Amino acid sequence: MSFVWKRVLGTVPSLIGIVVITFLLSHALPGDPAAYFAGPAANAESIAQTKAKLGLDKSLPEQFFKYAGDLLHGDLGTSLTTGQPVLSDLTARLPASLELTTCALFLAVVVAIPMGVWAATRPDSPVDHICRGTITVGSAFPTFFVGLLLVYIFYFLLGLAPQPVGRLDEMLHSPPPHVTGAYLIDSLLAHDAGTFRASLAQLVLPSVSLALFALAPIARITRASMLAALGADFTRTARAGGLRARTVLITYAFRNALLPIANVLGMVFSFLLGSNVLVEQVFGWQGIGAYAVSAVLASDYAAVQGFVLMMALLYILLNLLVDVASTFIDPRVRFEG
Repeated sequence: MSFVWKRVLGTVPSLIGIVVITFLLSHALPGDPAAYFAGPAANAESIAQTKAKLGLDKSLPEQFFKYAGDLLHGDLGTSLTTGQPVLSDLTARLPASLELTTCALFLAVVVAIPMGVWAATRPDSPVDHICRGTITVGSAFPTFFVGLLLVYIFYFLLGLAPQPVGRLDEMLHSPPPHVTGAYLIDSLLAHDAGTFRASLAQLVLPSVSLALFALAPIARITRASMLAALGADFTRTARAGGLRARTVLITYAFRNALLPIANVLGMVFSFLLGSNVLVEQVFGWQGIGAYAVSAVLASDYAAVQGFVLMMALLYILLNLLVDVASTFIDPRVRFEG
């Protein structure tokens, strides 16, 4: 537990820095939110009144200290575009993004780790070259391009995928009763097989779009870690001792390759969560990425600050979870840390 507390305390300076940088960057956005919300026909007087109402007439230090004080009370402000508290908007949309990102990471792991292990056991063979070529091609295209291509092929041409209208086609199915916010889990809890199938169908194409992008780093680190483990002294000793090839591969090589794989999985998950903005736009996904895009276009300071702050907190939390998981994979980590 002392190891965990040290990691938690170590995140405090990072959080303070994130709050300061987030505030400054959001106020560096182009455009005047007061002019935007006052309307195109507003004169200078009405714009000034809107600025005073939004607190934008105060100096930057005054605005920052008010923002920091509100944060200490759990108040992220009110979104100018939705009129709702930013915290409520983010918590309502976060499950959608987490569901999409988790499914994408699951697909990437199911394909990438066996691919990396397979390539490492046959270095410089045709299998290895095919795996490396697949990884290179999969990571070469932007996620939004892959998403548009999948929609064009599987929805427009073949008619195999549902219409890309978000998490659920509400003309045909109603959202399940809210429990976790993840439609797959909530529909299972409600024993609603129809909604589960419909939600899963809507998830397939956006998850594949993100999974192809996540495939490359996971497969590469798996291949590199397995090559290092298979060439290590302990693996050669295990082979010399007459152990079965399967035992050497899984118990000795793969177990020792798990640590770098776990580290890269945490980074990939946090990166996918922050980079699924364009995929959410392509598929009409009601997640925090689409919310952030609308906030940036409207120069909605509170919403932008809340989004960046939530992403930073999630990133720090994921790093903490990876550090804790690493101590179970290799107990030496806690002493080295």
